[in-house]
Amino acid sequence: MNWEDIYKKIETKLTMECRRNDHKIPYISQNGTYKNMLEENPSWWTNGFWAGLLWQMYHAGKNPLFREKAEQTEQVMDQVLDNFVGLHHDVGFQFLLSSVANYRLTGNERAKVRALHAATLLAGRFNPNGNFIRAWNKKDQNNMTGWIIIDCLMNLPLLYFAAEELEDPRFAEIANRHADTAMRVLQRPDGSCNHIAVLDPVTGDVLEKPAGQGYGEGSSWSRGQAWAIYGFSLAFAHTGNENYLNAAKRTAHYFIANVTLTGNTSLCDFRAPENPVYWDMSAAACAACGLLQLAELVPELEKGLYYRHAEHILETLTEFCDFDPDTDGILQKCTAAYGRLEDMHASIIYGDYFYTEAILRLLKNSFFIW
Repeated sequence: MNWEDIYKKIETKLTMECRRNDHKIPYISQNGTYKNMLEENPSWWTNGFWAGLLWQMYHAGKNPLFREKAEQTEQVMDQVLDNFVGLHHDVGFQFLLSSVANYRLTGNERAKVRALHAATLLAGRFNPNGNFIRAWNKKDQNNMTGWIIIDCLMNLPLLYFAAEELEDPRFAEIANRHADTAMRVLQRPDGSCNHIAVLDPVTGDVLEKPAGQGYGEGSSWSRGQAWAIYGFSLAFAHTGNENYLNAAKRTAHYFIANVTLTGNTSLCDFRAPENPVYWDMSAAACAACGLLQLAELVPELEKGLYYRHAEHILETLTEFCDFDPDTDGILQKCTAAYGRLEDMHASIIYGDYFYTEAILRLLKNSFFIW
């Protein structure tokens, strides 16, 4: 496949999306039009992905339009930091992809301050009793004080960034302790992962492991597996701790085995019933990024396994892409949660982000945000 041609199609489409989505933060494309989270929920966890996508494209081609719209999105996030309420562990997704990207590419000091502010908020969610970062805030009657989720592995690079910038090992220590706990209570011996574990916030004991966004308790939500591949790979990249590398490999092998059965496409949950069939191509796109990251970290003899499977996945995902510049959203058949019909089999912004990052990785033209 000619990845340079695919990149040009992405560039053309995103140029048009930028022009018609001025002063919006896209989330999900419904009937070819993006839902605007700036109006619905400025604190929404995905609100950094649009900026991250544009920073990747700005780095790749230096189109000033992409930089302008990325900076515009980031400035809106000031109000999110000021309001505080609604922020949780996903400040990593929000501010790595916006502020850290901006600072690393342009040296913008205001962006650096935003990122360090967010990192401090993330570190403040650490529970030393169980050595984990609390995921979500209180919802209804559930205060979620002891909840740890697999997604948070992808937020840890914000703490590694702060540790380096401030020359303060506390941030990295929190990240490492959380990653250790994730290996212990979320990853299973076969490489599959639970989405959620509920710990006693005083003793750190495991109380339960509910279904989360997958099919059910004990199932295997595919995007959770992708978070683990990429997240543990990034933890190894930042620390050199081979326990994290081996954890990434375990889940990578599990993921590869499952997507191979479905022609390099990703079911929403690998352990769900055969019917109905729910897909989540965003899981495959994120996993492809993780596999390409792994390929950069392992010895030469191992690289081919991860690189080839990532490329095969991306070749298949390209068949599920809409490159029409007159519609919003690129990667189709993405699903936020098993059985949640309102955002199922749609184009979701993080699917577009990871698909684009992976294509740029293949072209040796990506920007390492994490």
